[in-house]
This record gives sequence, structure tokens and C-alpha cells, in this order.
Amino acid sequence: MPSALPDGEPVPADGALPASALAGAAGRPLGFYLHVPYCATRCGYCDFNTYTATELRGSGGVLASRDNYADTLIDEVRLARKVLGDDPREVRTVFVGGGTPTLLAADDLVRMLGAVREEFGLAPDAEVTTEANPESVDPAYLATLRAGGFNRISFGMQSARQHVLKVLDRTHTPGRPEACVAEARAAGFEHVNLDLIYGTPGESDDDWRASLDAALGAGPDHVSAYALIVEEGTQLARRIRRGEVPMTDDDVHADRYLIAEEMLSAAGFDWYEVSNWATSRAGRCLHNELYWRGADWWGAGPGAHSHVGGVRWWNVKHPGAYAGALAEGRSPGAGREVLSDEDRRVERVLLELRLVEGVPLPLLRPEGLKAARRALGDGLLAEGPYGEGRAVLTLRGRLLADAVVRDLVD
Repeated sequence: MPSALPDGEPVPADGALPASALAGAAGRPLGFYLHVPYCATRCGYCDFNTYTATELRGSGGVLASRDNYADTLIDEVRLARKVLGDDPREVRTVFVGGGTPTLLAADDLVRMLGAVREEFGLAPDAEVTTEANPESVDPAYLATLRAGGFNRISFGMQSARQHVLKVLDRTHTPGRPEACVAEARAAGFEHVNLDLIYGTPGESDDDWRASLDAALGAGPDHVSAYALIVEEGTQLARRIRRGEVPMTDDDVHADRYLIAEEMLSAAGFDWYEVSNWATSRAGRCLHNELYWRGADWWGAGPGAHSHVGGVRWWNVKHPGAYAGALAEGRSPGAGREVLSDEDRRVERVLLELRLVEGVPLPLLRPEGLKAARRALGDGLLAEGPYGEGRAVLTLRGRLLADAVVRDLVD
């Protein structure tokens, strides 16, 4: 959950949504994102809305304590029930992210999920995911999560090389994420993801291949591979500015992406979003697909973002301020915006073009259609889908996805 919050109009104290946001809601999927803002240490590349114990000391009092965090978040789930009213939808996905959700007791995560189930109900085939730090789980913890209704788990692996993990300020031991996959399978998890990062200063092609080999050898059914982005204000950005480590390189990123595509494809993984691969349709992350397709989701927790029926809002960032608002019976919302039809069209192009199904050509304006024809001629869009009325990225197009999206939006 990125740390920066945009500007926007005030959120009503009761969190009420415009009637237009709830119109037709029964026909739209609904997901929940539950944000846990705590980390044991801060990774040097991370700019998400997270806090260590030291950062919270003296700034939030008991309200910011992770010991009672589950109860606070449950209060927001109950607020969501009031705001959404008699919405008949069952929740299709729940995703617990952070931060490090597994710094909380496993029973706390199960209680948070239980609140969603009690207030809304879960679809029979609901996808329920938590992110996990490899060093903060063990077989008993995983067994508690699985018994409590979680069926998908995502481990932060990043790299199999110690020197790469050190640059990223990751504290887990190489080999531990792979062991976690086996433990999760033994606990009964149906779907397991490993998150990887490529392009870290000091990482070689061989290092990246070794990380992919290790990940594939562990037997997940989903792999996410992201290029390292150096965010302003992070420790890594400061180290690069001081000349302690080199800046990341776009050409290196492209080479590493091609290596990932080659190795993952050979192992039976198919891309379904530019940075995500799965071994089957069932292995895809349905929750993220809700985001990418502009569905409805409620984000609970400090700094969490939500979207329902064209209304987007975001919560206050600090855990103390967040808990204080809920304790007073107020919405923790910091601001919101009502999206216009054009806003929603543009967002569809921005997000859906990154998917393997692509974006419908009729969604593009005349200039965007001209850009799509140019992209087709340049080998950035696939010919077959184009002839069927969809803009779908080729492998080369995926390497230049951001530029292609900008052209098609314009």
C-alpha cells in the first residue's frame, strides 16, 4: 500500500457513499483488502505505509499497538457493513497485506477474516490470501491459517542470493522461502505464490537465474516478478544518491524480464499480467484481477484504498489516527474522489492492457486507435487478437508496456 495519499474531497464522518456508487452493486464482484501496517524492520526499497515498533513508539500510544490491531480493523469491517447497507453480495476475495501480516498472531488474522465472513458472507469458492514473511511463520502458524479459512499464501522471497537480499535490507535466510512453500503445502494451502524482485544493484544475470531456479524448484503455482523501482525517500534511494550502490538500469531490467519469461514458460507457467505468471487459471490471483478490472473492493486499515461503483477513497495513514477515528465512531477516510466516465475509461485502458486478455479496441478514442495500429505495425501488439477487436501485448510490447499504454490513452 503506497505511502503517499492523493488529495480529494472530504469523506463523510459516517463514511456514506453516493447512491450512484451502490446502484447495480449486486452485479459486481466484491473483495476486501485488509492492511496490516507493521514490520519488524524497514526494507531499504519499500515506500509502503508501514511502521516498525521504533517508529510508532510515543506517536500513537496504545491506539497504535499491534496487540489490539485486529479489533480495530474489525471495527472498520463493521463500518463497511453499515455503509454498504443491505448489499446482497458475498465477498469473492479477501487479501491480507502489509507490512508483514504474519507479525500478528495467526488467530488475529483468522478473526479478521471471520469478521468479513460474519458481516458479509464469503462466496463458496472465495479466494482468501495473506502475504507472509518467511521468517515469521512456522508449520503451526500455517496450519492455524488454513484451518481458519485461508487458502492462498504469498511469500516474499525477492532473491535466493544473500548479497542481493542484503542490498534490499531483507532479513530472511536464503532457502527459507522455499521451505515455506513445502510447509504451506503440508498445511493444505491450495495456492502458493513467491514474490521475486529483479534488477537490484549488484545482481547478475546468473544471480537472477539462480533465484528463478530456486523459486521454481520449491513448487509454487504462482510467481510474481517485479523490476526494482527506486522510490524517493527510501533508504535505497539515499544510498544510490550517496554513490554507495549503482542506480538500476532499464536495459538490465528488460534482459532480466526476458530471462524470467523464458524460464517460467519452460516450467509450465503462463503470464496473465505483465508481472505475474501462474500454472493454471485457478492459480491466478483473483483479488488482483478485481483491481485490474475495476471491480469493487473495500480496503480496511491505515492508508488503505477502496473503490465501490466509481467512488475511490483512502484512509488516514497513521495507525494511531486510524484507530482514534474508529474509536470515536468516525470513518477513518482521509479523502475521496468520484470518478467520471472518462476517468474510468482511462483506468480500464491503463490496467487491462497489462492483462493477457488485453483491452477491447472500442474502448480507445480515435487517437488511441491510431496509436494501436502503429503499435501493431511495430510488433508491440499481437496480430490475432487485434483482428478480433482486442489490443494484446506481445512479449516485446510487455517490455515497453508503460509507453504503449501512454500512447493508447492519448
